Amino acid sequence: MKKRATAVVLLGVAALAFVSCKKESKTAGGISDVSGKVVIYTSMYEDIIEAVSNILEEKFPNLNVEFFYGGTGNIQAKIAAERSAGKLGCDMMMVAEPAYSLELKEYGMLHSYKSPEAAALSFEYDSDGAWYPVRICTMVLAYNPEKYSTSEIPTTFKEFATDARLRGYASMSNPLTSGTAMASIVALLDAYGEDYFVGLGNQRVAIESGSVALTKLETGECKEIMILEESVLKKREEEGSQLACIYPDDGVLCIPSTVMTVNEQWCANNNIEACEILTDWLLSKEGQKCMVDGWMHSVRGDVDYVPYDSLSNSEVFAKIIPIDWEKCYKERDTIRTLFEEHVTVKK
Repeated sequence: MKKRATAVVLLGVAALAFVSCKKESKTAGGISDVSGKVVIYTSMYEDIIEAVSNILEEKFPNLNVEFFYGGTGNIQAKIAAERSAGKLGCDMMMVAEPAYSLELKEYGMLHSYKSPEAAALSFEYDSDGAWYPVRICTMVLAYNPEKYSTSEIPTTFKEFATDARLRGYASMSNPLTSGTAMASIVALLDAYGEDYFVGLGNQRVAIESGSVALTKLETGECKEIMILEESVLKKREEEGSQLACIYPDDGVLCIPSTVMTVNEQWCANNNIEACEILTDWLLSKEGQKCMVDGWMHSVRGDVDYVPYDSLSNSEVFAKIIPIDWEKCYKERDTIRTLFEEHVTVKK
């Protein structure tokens, strides 16, 4: 595969599966006697939630796991309302990026747990065990090779906002509602300054859902889009699409999605043991294989499997544009306002 423009397969989202085991040997596998109820707030796609729920019923026959699905913005609003009421409606969260985990830890709402799987992780995690990366979302550029070649479109994030050939023919997700999009604009703001937002506005970049953007790529209404790698991979595998990823020359945006457990003061069902068991399995080799099968890259450094039709981890992450996670939440409102001032956002 070529470094800049690799035909990658199919949008997917980590088809999570949880395997159980006893507390003293949490990652050993087998049927666990863990029971009770666990509620998980998540921004995972709904079709993946359904697949996960089916697996949980089989693997944890005595454990009732319920999911609440919402985009990052919706989950943050829900948590804010519940926090004001003094109790959350969930026990665990699986969110798009680490910034919200940092924020919730600062509020004193997370349970600290030292997972035995942490030593194998190749991405940053909380030193107290309040949150861990569980799958890697990779923001890339994408195009339709049946309509354009990479010589006709930019191959960097910088040029995505400045190359006149894209004016009126580009699209990206909404940072007001998407955690990965928000993290991406923070990184690009730091890398290229406020002029980057000005450039996006001048390009008349459409702010819309990934599914709409992918359709526009296929029809030629868009020449290039900024999107998560797994969305393109899923499209290719499930529909036989020829859409392809470009891993930008100036670096990818690597966004570790996190898993965290709410502490006893705030959680809905106080089933901490079950939450720890689920955390361990998600981080285990077996759990990470499920992430990779769902077109995400693994957070572990001791595995060699990669998403179908993608590049190796070392190639994808050869150059990463850094993201300031504290800035993502401490300056969230200011950056969103700045983005809106320069880029038209349909709410």
